Amino acid sequence: MRSRSFSSVDTTAAQYGRVRAACEDKGRDPATLRLSAAQTVCCGANDAEVERRAANIGRKADELRANGVAGNPDEVVARLQEFAGIGAQSIYLQVLDLNDVDHLALLAEEVLPRVS
Repeated sequence: MRSRSFSSVDTTAAQYGRVRAACEDKGRDPATLRLSAAQTVCCGANDAEVERRAANIGRKADELRANGVAGNPDEVVARLQEFAGIGAQSIYLQVLDLNDVDHLALLAEEVLPRVS
């Protein structure tokens, strides 16, 4: 199972800048935009769980930490806050292993309440 590569925080910030500039060029107020981002997510209660979940989707935990939203709940929240800090109002999290309901439960219990 291979996921699409999504943009990093820095790349997304640059993209948002281009969109805002295009709006201004067309006479639209960039503040009227609703900005979003999509990211693959891989969360675990500890490093071993993150590694296992990453391996289950054919990825490496370090690569997902660098290019996605991955790590323990604190790390995942911190990355989501980075996206919020550049203006993202919505984040779409791509969960690749839909059979891992414990992963969904962890996200629902430990991450979502802290970022909603």
